Amino acid sequence: MSEPMRVVVADDEPLARRRVLRLLREHDDQVDVVAVCESGSQAVEAIRETRPDLVFLDVQMPELDGFEVLERLGGELPAVIFVTAHDRYALRAFEVHALDYLLKPFDVERFNQALERGRTQVERRGADGSNRLLSLLEDLARDRGGGSGNGHPPQRGRYLDWVMVKVRGKVEFLRTLDIDWIEAEGNYVRLHAGKKGYLIREKIGTLEERLDPERFLRVHRSAIVQLDRVAELHPMAAGDGILILRDGSEVKLSRGYRRRLLDRVPEYA
Repeated sequence: MSEPMRVVVADDEPLARRRVLRLLREHDDQVDVVAVCESGSQAVEAIRETRPDLVFLDVQMPELDGFEVLERLGGELPAVIFVTAHDRYALRAFEVHALDYLLKPFDVERFNQALERGRTQVERRGADGSNRLLSLLEDLARDRGGGSGNGHPPQRGRYLDWVMVKVRGKVEFLRTLDIDWIEAEGNYVRLHAGKKGYLIREKIGTLEERLDPERFLRVHRSAIVQLDRVAELHPMAAGDGILILRDGSEVKLSRGYRRRLLDRVPEYA
């Protein structure tokens, strides 16, 4: 290429982001980093504004994940190298569609190999690569509709059936049916499932929108419960209350959310 490749780096993990940037500096005569993003929404804005040739795109990011970033961008997609801590589910999808990826942690040789493949795709001006990306997005959309032909956990409509959680350095899939309740912790939420708790980077309001309202109910600004886990309601002063779950957990019910609960579970007592 006569001109350096215009590159965007999108990763919410500072260490991973810095590593990609450090390795790109070894090729500063061939690449021009035009934007660095810490979230999916920043990535969408930066890609639309800078129109890069190549994007290093993390799969798991707050607000929008890597797949959702591509969906928001629509038809004209840059060359993409996924940077991911995913396990075999994501890797299988990438391999089937001949997309390149860097599996964390990756070494210098693997990074250079991915960069060279990205450069080759850019030099071909990406028509074939864009078609593969669009094909991947179509398959993901079908998976969310209920199919699971390439090994992904299924999604039902627009609601989550699975949540990806990090456990001892690897990614596992947690069924939402196994979640008892959800607790907000700043920009994170803790998913309580049996005796286990999983901390993920997501705001509770954003997660609430992606959960099936037939199963999950917001009962406090900091809490969501799965309704079939609720065993008792203990009323308190001023309309507040305490919900006792079937495993004995206690979750606060605030006055502002009490009507939602009673609309779902009529009070006959």
